[in-house]
Amino acid sequence: MSVIYLDYAATTRVCPEAARAALTAMTEEYGNPSSRHALGATAADRLRKNRAIVADRLGCTPEELFFTSCGTEGDNWAIRAAVHFGRHSGKHIITTSVEHAAVLETMKDLAAEGCEVTYLNPDRTGHIRVSDLEAALRPDTVLVSMMLINNETGARFPVEEAAQAIRRAGAPALLHTDAVQAFCKIPFTPTGLGADLVAVSGHKIGAPKGIGALYIKKHLHSRFRPLLFGGGQEAGMRPGTEPTAQIAAFAAACLAYPENTDRIKHIKDYFLDSILAAIPDLEIVSRGDAPHICAVSLPGYPSEMLVRALSDRGICVSSGSACHRGKPSHVFAALGLPKQVLTGTLRISFGPDSTRADADALINALVQIKSERIFVR
Repeated sequence: MSVIYLDYAATTRVCPEAARAALTAMTEEYGNPSSRHALGATAADRLRKNRAIVADRLGCTPEELFFTSCGTEGDNWAIRAAVHFGRHSGKHIITTSVEHAAVLETMKDLAAEGCEVTYLNPDRTGHIRVSDLEAALRPDTVLVSMMLINNETGARFPVEEAAQAIRRAGAPALLHTDAVQAFCKIPFTPTGLGADLVAVSGHKIGAPKGIGALYIKKHLHSRFRPLLFGGGQEAGMRPGTEPTAQIAAFAAACLAYPENTDRIKHIKDYFLDSILAAIPDLEIVSRGDAPHICAVSLPGYPSEMLVRALSDRGICVSSGSACHRGKPSHVFAALGLPKQVLTGTLRISFGPDSTRADADALINALVQIKSERIFVR
């Protein structure tokens, strides 16, 4: 049975370009970039070029880009180091209640250590109000952490406006954004956002799992706390022998991922319009501002059972972030949805390989499931 994959927000297939680049790095350019011999010099040169490629796609200088193992590591490092950076100014942090677990769990730990965390709640559409942020800012606010694209609703958060609000308030806060779902999907640069720290991940764009990057604004470097201590790699900020194969694959994926995502958006819009025509009582929870993510609900049909029934038909979707592992989505719960709508919510996410035929297959499967009235409550 062929698989129809519509869970691109969870992860992606490694693209051929990335796989080839990783193989070359592992089997031909396998030297340690810190070694002084010729093979080490080749690896170091390739690392420099690959860093420049990823930095160019993100819109920053190579010196501002530090490779990590994933978005979670980047978020943890950014948040903890930012709080340490501002420790003499205060212990107040502002974030949203619908961030990725990498952010929320770090906040929970920091609160246990004595920080005060203010959580901004979304409106019914999943968006964050700038006025709520402005009301929450204080002279002792040392960090604002706000994702750019929500990983479950596809809603874009007002990161640019947050940067302006911080400046207007005269708060000492640094601005961190989890841009994992935004990277290569929507146009942005860290400078354009006004962000001090931006975390991205490779496996959302066709690179293998296990590689990401953190943008750290240059003026922070001299006082920014390193993630680890060791041999001085990554300018001493994140030492350890560089994973050159993963980095090579990340750079190749950056080059291969389409710069124009209109085609992905058109398929998403086609799906949303078509499914409403096919299932009039279906509810669109979020159309998503990002080109690839949307959320719908089949009220009365538990989402976990829908995911399994669709999987049995060879269709892969999710009921929320993959990190929930079957637990109810805190993001959809924060929207204040009626219980039956909340329990029937699915996240659908598209990618460069998605087609209208994929969308049609999902629609037809949901129509069939609904007609059979299995799982209905």
